[in-house]
Amino acid sequence: MEVVIGEDGVARCWWGTSTPDYQAYHDHEWGMPVDDEFRLFEKLCLEGFQSGLSWLTVLRKRDDFRRVFHDFDYERVAQMGESDVERLLQDASIIRHRGKIEATISNAGRTLKLVEEMGSLGALVWQFEPPDRVPGDIQPTTEASTAMAKELKRRGFRFFGPTTAYAFMEAMGIVNDHLVGCEARERVADARKSFVRPAVATS
Repeated sequence: MEVVIGEDGVARCWWGTSTPDYQAYHDHEWGMPVDDEFRLFEKLCLEGFQSGLSWLTVLRKRDDFRRVFHDFDYERVAQMGESDVERLLQDASIIRHRGKIEATISNAGRTLKLVEEMGSLGALVWQFEPPDRVPGDIQPTTEASTAMAKELKRRGFRFFGPTTAYAFMEAMGIVNDHLVGCEARERVADARKSFVRPAVATS
């Protein structure tokens, strides 16, 4: 893993120069801390859809996923039923996988229960933020991602294992895995310093 200088002279993580889609995602989204509930739920679901595929495939279909899943408003998604599943299985603009579609709807219901208990999805996932470190030999899973996946599985979430959890943590800014020398690393670090972590609601 290395930093690559793009044609625009900007140093980026190696993967961030491979396509225009990845460059925009790398520069403006990946690693920036997120507390927006619908964006957290979206990423949780889309990481599940990515299973067995590349993130680029999912990223290029993200707008269509947002369209068919009500911009990942989990209250609305939780109300979807079997007729919606059958309809989406005919929609070539998304990844047509019954198990993943059904998991998204099921996970919306689980999220509603979690929010009743903790106040927000963010309050749960940010509890697994590990201490800052300098990324070197980045592994596909960590102790924190394994713990997050285990907790979500206990709560009934589907298609969200330790590897998926770590990719989620990287993307949502729960860890900063931009490489040393990448232009985005310090921007993300500064954003994380001022970011107010979601807290568990108190009664």
